[in-house]
Amino acid sequence: MRLVLLGPPGVGKGTQAKLLAEHYDLIQVSTGDILREAVERKTSLGKKAKKYLDSGELVPDEIVLDLVRQTLEDKECGEHGCILDGFPRTIPQAEGLEKIFEDLELPLDHVIVLDIDDEVVVRRLSNRRTCRNCGAIYNLNYNPPSGEGVCDKCGGELYQRDDDKPETIRHRLQVYKKQTEPLIAFYKERHPTSIIDGSGSIDEIQQDIRNVLDE
Repeated sequence: MRLVLLGPPGVGKGTQAKLLAEHYDLIQVSTGDILREAVERKTSLGKKAKKYLDSGELVPDEIVLDLVRQTLEDKECGEHGCILDGFPRTIPQAEGLEKIFEDLELPLDHVIVLDIDDEVVVRRLSNRRTCRNCGAIYNLNYNPPSGEGVCDKCGGELYQRDDDKPETIRHRLQVYKKQTEPLIAFYKERHPTSIIDGSGSIDEIQQDIRNVLDE
């Protein structure tokens, strides 16, 4: 089974992708992870990507798509199946991914879109706190630290990242609506596509996705 998982920032794509990968024995493909791995291994693509990352620029689609193609080939996603977590993000990326699947003679079986109200995302992410020392993440609503402002794991100071401030979150949501939401119509014309309510608990969302895929 080959899947694409889409959704706005803060909806929990990474968590759901990991659970789906474990349940269906799929390979989880996250572009952030494969970029970091390529840079760490100093591969030819990793060296190209590093130049953009070091200067704070976006890595061009051509390099990202080459990394995705290489990952799908190297990790035998044709044999084991895979789930692409948060990729593609734009129509050109989606068109490039279609070409990759076509070249590898692999079908894209299903597209899952996690849908959630903007203000729920703002509340979720703005309640997130990160440890300055060890990087542990807490949510003041769902998994708060035992002591206010102090990390349970290392005693470090907890702070709110700029990415988790309401004004930044709303900007990220605007970018998602402009760049990524058009993918829903793109995929509905080409592949089975399901919209899943992303406002429930982790377990509820996971079960809703499995119900769709098991049918």
